[in-house]
Amino acid sequence: MMFDCVVVGAGPAGASAAYHLAKRGRSVLLLEKQTLPRYKPCTGGVSPAIAQWFDFDFAPAIAHKVENICYTWKLGDPVNAKLKTSEPMWMVRRDIFDHFLVQKAQAQGAELRDNTEVTSISFQSNHWQVNTADGPVTGRYLIAADGAKGPTAKWLGFKEPKRRSGAALEVTAAGVDAVNAYFEFGMVKNGYIWRFPKENGYSLGIATFRGNDATDLNPVLTEYAQRSGLDVKTGQLTSHPLCLWDGNQPLHTQNALLAGEAASIVDPFTAEGIRPAVFTGVKAAAAIDEALSGNANALQHYTDLINQEWGADMAWAQRLAGVFYRVPGIGYKVGIKRPSATERIGQILCGELRYADVANRALKRLSGSLIPGMG
Repeated sequence: MMFDCVVVGAGPAGASAAYHLAKRGRSVLLLEKQTLPRYKPCTGGVSPAIAQWFDFDFAPAIAHKVENICYTWKLGDPVNAKLKTSEPMWMVRRDIFDHFLVQKAQAQGAELRDNTEVTSISFQSNHWQVNTADGPVTGRYLIAADGAKGPTAKWLGFKEPKRRSGAALEVTAAGVDAVNAYFEFGMVKNGYIWRFPKENGYSLGIATFRGNDATDLNPVLTEYAQRSGLDVKTGQLTSHPLCLWDGNQPLHTQNALLAGEAASIVDPFTAEGIRPAVFTGVKAAAAIDEALSGNANALQHYTDLINQEWGADMAWAQRLAGVFYRVPGIGYKVGIKRPSATERIGQILCGELRYADVANRALKRLSGSLIPGMG
């Protein structure tokens, strides 16, 4: 069988693309190398803004909804703030959330083959042959949505993305604080640590956003967990790469698109990845549907749209990160501790504001406060 589209990777980007293509009546094959549901190292904060792109309720896939943010500087100088957004931030477990999206795609008619690793791809005159351990499959179009470590983008001829280090730690705990999310600045240079509630414990994450990326982040994350009163012996610590947005780039080639972290769309200021992954999956589906309908420029339009709709705003996020993480002590004093800061970041994460709306003012405030020796 020749599928209209073969999607490699069943994360948020691939599952979203499969859902929307199948809903449009296209034949879709979704390939996933692991058996679903599968564990995914991710702290699982999800912007409720993704709900606008779907016609179903995500409630079964949400573990908690967070309405309050707690900041610390080197575990002191705390700031507590309430998210003033129309909907609280969602906390999810990726094994549940991703599989939920995949099942929604299957209900629309998409075919799933999990435990099926792609071994190579080749373009055959007018379609893609995708080779797996279980034999080849074919599709008129291909979406590479196999994440930061996936090989498909490289096989398609795209340049190697810049990968930064991240780590995640899942710990079990009794009496989980289900309504607060925690952000720690100061313990890690050029980045921050975060802690989100789950049903029976916490997900902790750490990332850096500038400078030397050779630092081993695992000991810092472990120390934070221990000093937060968590039993790390109950936990699972995993290092993983992050493909932060690093400038506009081509996201299409012959009958193929990149989506999700394979397209390097992670927010370079917060490391948010799920909302942009879903966004690219939704838009990739629309582009391929148009291409299948005969629009020769549909894939180019996809590249242009992602660069304009996401990349243009990520340029502001990158500039903000460059200043904030260079002088985080000042950033904490003149930025984080301002009551409006949490309100603005919450609105950005929830899709109610863009970085372009706030970055100029924030950059001026940070730059105006720079004093040699501080931060």
